[in-house]
Amino acid sequence: MPLRRIILWDLMDTLVNDPFYSHVPRFFEMSFDQLIEAKHPNIWGQFELGRVDEATLFERFFRDERTFNGQALKRCMIENCHWVPGMHTLVGELSSRGVEMHLLSNYSEWYKDYVLRLGISRLVKPSFVSCETGVRKPAERAYVNAHRTLGVRPEDCVFIDDRERNCDAARLVGMDVVHFTGHADQVREALASRGFPLAVAR
Repeated sequence: MPLRRIILWDLMDTLVNDPFYSHVPRFFEMSFDQLIEAKHPNIWGQFELGRVDEATLFERFFRDERTFNGQALKRCMIENCHWVPGMHTLVGELSSRGVEMHLLSNYSEWYKDYVLRLGISRLVKPSFVSCETGVRKPAERAYVNAHRTLGVRPEDCVFIDDRERNCDAARLVGMDVVHFTGHADQVREALASRGFPLAVAR
């Protein structure tokens, strides 16, 4: 393994579950399809890029700009975000063995609440989150900015994400990639095969 090998983690549906798909429709008493049809088509993306603030998100969340309790929605999402099974243990093992890890994730300023509540920032540095970098995956600049800022070659980065298009974009810039399919053991085995110091069941 190279002297400095860095893991870049996606956040939602990789390290933690994304409450948007499960709890937010129930919050609004809608099906997921109804929610997608009713919500503004790109306001969440603008929020993830840091181009609109929380108040604007709440005002324009729906196409028809209906009102709702925005702070209650935020609480719903934060309180229902949990580590994906097995990932806390895996990341904890890597951290205890000195592996350098950073977030490379699309998310809004609310990521700060998640990393604080779940203790993520004690294990993974929240270095490259779209609301602060101003760029979202799968844009090439998201990956290039990360490896250049860290001062390493793209091939020295292992990027882990649940979305195939984000993984494909990372491969195009030369990063090593693990496409997360929902199981911590899959990632554990993939990282162990790359020389990271992890125990793997035999």
